[in-house]
Amino acid sequence: MTFHTAAMLAATLALAAPGAALAQAFTDPAAIDAAVAGFTGASIGEPRGARGPVDRRLKLARCGVPLALEWHGRRQDTVRVACPDAGWHVFVAVDPVRSTAAKVAAAPVVKRGDRVTVMVRGRGFTVSQGGEATANGAAGEWITVRMDGSREEVQARVERAGTLVIPALS
Repeated sequence: MTFHTAAMLAATLALAAPGAALAQAFTDPAAIDAAVAGFTGASIGEPRGARGPVDRRLKLARCGVPLALEWHGRRQDTVRVACPDAGWHVFVAVDPVRSTAAKVAAAPVVKRGDRVTVMVRGRGFTVSQGGEATANGAAGEWITVRMDGSREEVQARVERAGTLVIPALS
């Protein structure tokens, strides 16, 4: 190796070293992606996973402790990622598709054409009548029902299979 080649190599290393040290001073966005995937149990782009990777341009101070992750909001469609010792936090959007358990819970329990009991509930009373569901509905959803002996349809909330409720006005 000639003196000139050695000097060029030393100069290149000297210039690269501050950049490498500077890179170590920041939290790697890929580490945030991995932490979110571990927290949600899903990879980027999958149901319940982050919608996309964390912006690679972020220059967040290096975190010397494990990242703190928690759901932000009631809908659980955002994860708050924080570094307690560096004092920063970021929010990562998550695909709001419900978990498998929520999908099962949202499956129709009343199907169009089912015979149902429609109850009107009020303070101290309940009145019920038979009817026919004119739409599919999951528990908690409002569907239309054709009441026995009538051509008119009413709106009722699905309580469980075969039972719909119309709350009485107070």
